[in-house]
Amino acid sequence: MDEQLFFKKLNSLCTSKEIFDFLSSLEVMSDTMASEALQRISEVEVDDSGLKNPERVLENEVFRALCFQFEFESSKLSSTGLLNALQALIKLRVDPQSALMASLLSEGEERLGKGQLTVKNLCALGESLLELEGPSCAKLEQIVNHMQAQDIEKWSPREMVMVYKMLQVTVREGERYQDLLNRMNSATLPIVSQLSPKFTSIILNSLVILHQTRAVPLVTALCRHSVRHIPYFTGDELVNVLEAFLYFGHRDRMFTEALETHVPRSIFAMHPQTVSKVMQYCCQKMILSKPIFDAAAEGFIADADRFTTDQIAGYITPFGTLNYLPPSASSLFRKLETVLHTRLTHFQPHTLLNLLHSCVLVQRYPVNFLPKIFSPYFLQQLQAQPPGLDRTVTSQLTQLFLTVTLECPSYEGPKLLPKYQVKAFLTPHSSLDVHLLKRVKTGLLCLLKKRIYFASEVSTPYFYTVDIEIKLDEEGFVLPAAQCEEVHRRIALCVDGQNRFCVNSHHLLGEEAIKQRHLRLLGYEVVQIPFFEIENLQNCSEMAEYLHKKIFPHTYGLGC
Repeated sequence: MDEQLFFKKLNSLCTSKEIFDFLSSLEVMSDTMASEALQRISEVEVDDSGLKNPERVLENEVFRALCFQFEFESSKLSSTGLLNALQALIKLRVDPQSALMASLLSEGEERLGKGQLTVKNLCALGESLLELEGPSCAKLEQIVNHMQAQDIEKWSPREMVMVYKMLQVTVREGERYQDLLNRMNSATLPIVSQLSPKFTSIILNSLVILHQTRAVPLVTALCRHSVRHIPYFTGDELVNVLEAFLYFGHRDRMFTEALETHVPRSIFAMHPQTVSKVMQYCCQKMILSKPIFDAAAEGFIADADRFTTDQIAGYITPFGTLNYLPPSASSLFRKLETVLHTRLTHFQPHTLLNLLHSCVLVQRYPVNFLPKIFSPYFLQQLQAQPPGLDRTVTSQLTQLFLTVTLECPSYEGPKLLPKYQVKAFLTPHSSLDVHLLKRVKTGLLCLLKKRIYFASEVSTPYFYTVDIEIKLDEEGFVLPAAQCEEVHRRIALCVDGQNRFCVNSHHLLGEEAIKQRHLRLLGYEVVQIPFFEIENLQNCSEMAEYLHKKIFPHTYGLGC
C-alpha cells in the first residue's frame, strides 16, 4: 500500500480495534508505516491518566507481532522507524526494562555513536532518553554536541523545542553552550508566530531556566505571541508563561486583558496552582485587576478546602498587598477563617505570617489567631526557618501588634515583646519618591518662607516615618519643626509617588493605606499629596498655591 495513502487512512481511525483490523488487512508494510501505526495507537489509547485499556492493546495479537519484529529486527530498521516506535512504546507504558525496549534503545544509541542520525532522529532519541532515564542521562550531552554541528536555520519548531528541552537539563556549566543558545535564540525569533501554545510555553520556560536575560527580542516576541494562546494553554503551560513574565520583568497590557477575559470564564475549571500563579503575577506587577481578583475570590469561597496552604496564601495575600476587597469580601474572609480554624497547624510559619499580615492591610483582623503568632514557640519557629527574623518579618510582626493595639482594643491576648519590634517599618513597595519630595519641599518653602517650619522624613515613636511633618499651635499658627512645646496639631504630608499606587491607577497599595490609617488613629492630620495631582504644576508658585489649598483650606494667609 502506498505510504501516503496508508497514513491518511490511519489518521482517520479512532480506536485501537479499528487500527488493528486495518493492519491485519495488509500483507506488507514498511517499518515506518508500522511505527506510525504504533504512534496512532498511543494517540487514541493514552490520556492524562495513562493507558485506557492495557489488555486491549498490549495483549492484542497484531500488537505483539509488531513488537516481535521491532525487537528482533532492530538493526534492519530505518532510523525514523526505530525511533518513532521507541517513542510510541514509551507512551504506551511498555516496560522500560523489557528486551524490546532494551533492543531499540541500544540500536538507537549505537547509531548515535556512529553519527548516523538526522536532526529529527536526534530529537526523537533525546525525547525518549528524557522520558526513560531523566535529566541525568549522559547520552543527552552527546546528542547536544551533535546538534551543534547542524544547520539551525533548517530546524522545524518541534526540533527547536526539543533541543531547548535537552539544554535545560544538560547545561550545568555557565556559558558552555551559550554560542549554540545564541544561534537558537536568533533562529527561533522568525518562527515565533508558528509556535503552538505548548511550544511557546516550553521555550519560555527554557529561557528562564537557562537564564537567557540577553535574549530580549525573543522573550518580547514570545510574550506577545502568548496573548493569543491564553484560552488554550494547559494549567502548567500558563504557569510557565507567567513565570517567564515575572522572571524577565515583562508586562503587557493585552496579556493582562486576555487574562481578565479568560480567568473569570474558567475559574472553576482552573487548577488552584494556576490561579495562585495568576494572582502572584498581578501582585508582583502591582496590577489591580478587579475581574481576576473577583473571580479568584469566588473560586476560593467554593473550593478552598482542597487547596494547599501555599495556594491559600497565594490567593489571599494579593488582596492585602493591592488593598482590594472584592464584592464577596465577607464570604471570602469567613471562608478563610473557617479554613484557618481547621488547618492552622498545617501552615509553614512564614506563610501564615504573610497571610495574616495581608489581612490587616485591608482591615480584616485575625484576632483569634494572634495569640499563636505572638507566642514564644511560634517566634522561635520563625527564627529557625529562612529568612528567620529579618527586618521584613519583624516589620510584619510589629505592624500586626500595632494594628491590634490601635484597631482592636478588645484584644487581650499575648503582646509582641519589645525585642521583636522594629524601630521603623520596612516598606519595600512604598519607598519615598525623592524627586517628588524635593518638588513638594520647594513649594512649602515658597509657602512658609522659612525651612524651619517643616521637617522631612521624620521618625515617629510609632514605627512609621512621616514624609513631611508640620506642627501647629492652638490658634493654628505654624511652629518651628524643632519645637516640642505647645504643639496642638500635627500634620503629616504623605508624598505619594507612583510606586505607592497600583500600576496605572490611583488606588493606594496596602502598606501605604495602613500607614495613613494608623497615622490618623495616632492623632495626625493626614494630608495626601499624590503624584497625579501635582505632576502638571508648572512652577514653584503653582505648587505653593496647591499646597496652601490642600494643607490650609480655610485660611487666606499664614502667620509664621
